[in-house]
Amino acid sequence: MKAAVVSSFDAPPRYADFPEPVTTDEQEMIVSVLAVGLHPRVRSQASGSHYTSTGVLPLVPGVDGVGRDPAGQLRYFVLDDTTLGSMAERIAIDPRRSVVLPPDCDPIAVAAAMNPAMSSWIALRQRISFTPGGDVLVLGATGNAGRIAVQVARLLGANQVIAAGRKAGLLAELPALGATSTLLLDEASSVVQNRLGPAASDLDVVLDYLWGQPAATVLTALITGRADRGKPLTWIEIGSVAGLAAPIPSAALRAAQLQMIGSGQGSVASSAILAELPGLAREISKGTFCIDVQAVSLADVERAWTDGAEARHRIVITPA
Repeated sequence: MKAAVVSSFDAPPRYADFPEPVTTDEQEMIVSVLAVGLHPRVRSQASGSHYTSTGVLPLVPGVDGVGRDPAGQLRYFVLDDTTLGSMAERIAIDPRRSVVLPPDCDPIAVAAAMNPAMSSWIALRQRISFTPGGDVLVLGATGNAGRIAVQVARLLGANQVIAAGRKAGLLAELPALGATSTLLLDEASSVVQNRLGPAASDLDVVLDYLWGQPAATVLTALITGRADRGKPLTWIEIGSVAGLAAPIPSAALRAAQLQMIGSGQGSVASSAILAELPGLAREISKGTFCIDVQAVSLADVERAWTDGAEARHRIVITPA
């Protein structure tokens, strides 16, 4: 069969022959792959930079996808950490790590949206007990996952959703997706604080996809502008596209009732994640979320990998 094959961590995967998958126990099944999202997590997997990387090559990238099972059903599946990922014509899956989809759903839409939507969905439903009516700031709202996080927060009952990002043009699009206000990020915390205004006092949750200096800048502005520092503020660190380390001032941890937690692979039990998949899949299948998608043939994976590195849309690889 054909697959996207990574032979070197410093080069994009290539369309090549790869051995057919085999089941390792009676629970597994072979599915025909229909659509696989090219997520940031998949890029880090293929570059060997993700914290779960084993350094083993060759590998087929892909951590999830939509496929058709032997009974003809559509399934969204999630893979264990493996070198036999989903960017192939066929893959062995454990059906216990999958959910059956409605027969009329769009596999490309599900493959595009499930992974980025899961980050905020799991953060608000599993990492904390989010109370409807709370106020949320999405830090990094102009990225694919951040755009969906704005929509997820409103769907789960957020009162105010502040969309914060570094690209003014993309920020302007977010009120149409549910943002009640936007925040253009600058290096100076005093500027950010002025732009936050009264919102700093009422904020309950931050969903952070950036980390790095933007996280330190916004956190300082929030703490400084908080009228009641005894009101709980939960900071959920999800991504680190702006830097792997953030210079958080120690006073910020002492000057307010601040809780900082992470949400990602390892911080939530697999059983808890699987329990959330059906509900999220239903919302995506209903068209609840707006996401910009481009489908690319598996045969063109090398070009898509290179050309789409800075794309604003989510690339989905399809076998045809």
